[in-house]
Amino acid sequence: MKAITIAGLYKGFRDTPVLSGLDLVVESRSLTAILGPSGSGKTTLLRLIAGLERSDRGQLSLAGEIVDDGRRFIRPESRRVGYVPQEASLFPHLTVDENVGFGLSRRARSTSRVGDLLQVVGLEGLGRRYPHELSGGQQQRVALARALAIDPQLLLLDEPFSALDPSLRASVREEVREILAKTAITTVLVTHDQEEALSVADEVAVLRQGVVAQLGSPHDLYRDPVDLDMARFLGDANLVDGQVEEGMLVTPLGTLSMRPSALGQAVRSGSAVVLVRPEQIVISSDGEGGAPGRVLHTEFHGHDSVIEVASETPLLAGIIRVRVQGPVDLESDTRVTLSASGEAPAWPKPAG
Repeated sequence: MKAITIAGLYKGFRDTPVLSGLDLVVESRSLTAILGPSGSGKTTLLRLIAGLERSDRGQLSLAGEIVDDGRRFIRPESRRVGYVPQEASLFPHLTVDENVGFGLSRRARSTSRVGDLLQVVGLEGLGRRYPHELSGGQQQRVALARALAIDPQLLLLDEPFSALDPSLRASVREEVREILAKTAITTVLVTHDQEEALSVADEVAVLRQGVVAQLGSPHDLYRDPVDLDMARFLGDANLVDGQVEEGMLVTPLGTLSMRPSALGQAVRSGSAVVLVRPEQIVISSDGEGGAPGRVLHTEFHGHDSVIEVASETPLLAGIIRVRVQGPVDLESDTRVTLSASGEAPAWPKPAG
């Protein structure tokens, strides 16, 4: 049974449409990220799933039960949905134990339920502390335990890591991912952070203009974006002009194999725009072969480095981004050559 099934969902506010016939299916026990820029309808979709908003039309079902179709509407408290807001929103005057048990009956609070949940989220022994005595990451885990306390069939996370310091964000994100894997609860995560969506989700739904523009695994979306706009949006993208010749892509960076598109948009022949990811490009400073360019600057990220190169090839105008493992010793203005290999998707070159 599907955890969430949405068909033709519409929602607007006053004269502004937000969702415009959105379709989405979320598998049980999966973690699905809803990714999109500000204003794409991510939070509105989450609030509709939670029952905090009513749709204008369309159908929304949870675990096979229709909860909103314009006529039938199941109230939030009857949907068994846990909700973790952008900020932990804990009650400052209540202890950790009291915050976690807030939505439980008095009888349930008297059992080991709260203690068990604190153990699950790695906060065992901290039940008597108050929110101000916890770190940001600990507060977020308390909010998660509180959402899990009601034994939900579905967990909704609304930008849960955005309020954390960058140094904390990755570690808390991984901790939460491990907790959710242990509980095997279906989870929907709303985020505008591409790295977050690609690193934690089983599937990613990209919202654009009020609909799901593409749904798939992080690997599939990164490898096979549905169109040029998706290629630009999802990850670093070098979009270069090329020619399709006998199933191969001839570009200024070299000849690449054309990836068979599962999306039915493969170019048969002629001019094309080719997506070359930064990690596909080999950079060399020995001047042999490849397209010439000049290093603009290098960004060191610890695990890898990204080098921006100004192309000096007329057919390869603009800046090319290259990703290499670890540090790299290339100063600004260093003359280099660039080449690429592997498979790449391509689309017909737009007219004009």
